Amino acid sequence: MESKGVRYVDSLLPAEMARRAEDIGVAKSSMEFGRLFVLAVLAGAFIGFGAVLATTAAAGSAGVLPFGVTRVFSGFVFSLGLVMVVIGGAELFTGNNLIVMAWANRRVSTPQILRNWAIVFVGNFVGAFGLAVLVFLSGQHLFGGGSVGAQALVIASAKSNLGFTEAIALGILCNILVCLAVWMSNSGRTTADKVIAVVPPVTAFVACGFEHSIANMYFIPAGMLIKWFGPEAIIAESVRLGADPGLITMQSFLVGNLLPVTIGNVIGGALFVGIVYWFVYLRKSDRSQMP
Repeated sequence: MESKGVRYVDSLLPAEMARRAEDIGVAKSSMEFGRLFVLAVLAGAFIGFGAVLATTAAAGSAGVLPFGVTRVFSGFVFSLGLVMVVIGGAELFTGNNLIVMAWANRRVSTPQILRNWAIVFVGNFVGAFGLAVLVFLSGQHLFGGGSVGAQALVIASAKSNLGFTEAIALGILCNILVCLAVWMSNSGRTTADKVIAVVPPVTAFVACGFEHSIANMYFIPAGMLIKWFGPEAIIAESVRLGADPGLITMQSFLVGNLLPVTIGNVIGGALFVGIVYWFVYLRKSDRSQMP
């Protein structure tokens, strides 16, 4: 709509958002391997940058700021990661759970969706883990008199101490919010629209302590590297803050956290967001009634 030379652009309504999500799912599923993998590596690194910022923001806050204030602030800055994914056009496993909307309408086959998820998951791991190594080599964990490294150990320790069922539930809750952030960004026509849609749900999932598989590909390896190669003083400080570095092992990372959290993320994103919105807006029987 235009008036006196000024152009007004409304955001998309949910039915239009659903059609956009379906088309995006088709495009993602047909992307060639090299491009898909590189974009997945970027997304893993982008989420990792959000995790670096969240760790730094929380460093030194224990006993100074209330727990809730620290968590909300950490969640707010962590949203940088998904903002970069959405605006930069990278491929994130958790967000790509929404491809099920195109799959449910038979525009994407089961092998296609599984191929996308597998490639993107591995690429995300490479990007997030690689960033953890690079950040450690940079000595960033020594900043703030070692408070950044101690906070990284506190985070990794807590994530390594979850029960299997608890981790699945936390993963479900997390990816409901992440996929809602991606879903709502589909309504935006400008960069500002998309950023505003992404930040609140991401802030919420971090503040509430929910579990994101790709973020954990940075958080736990970062703690593992500090435990293995970091100064004893940082490890001792993390223990004073309540961490148990002994919990941070490769088994607790891969089996105790990443496996159940990934299962939960798929359930939360694919079932509770993707399939629900497909049922409401994209079922073949209803499409003739859509505006």
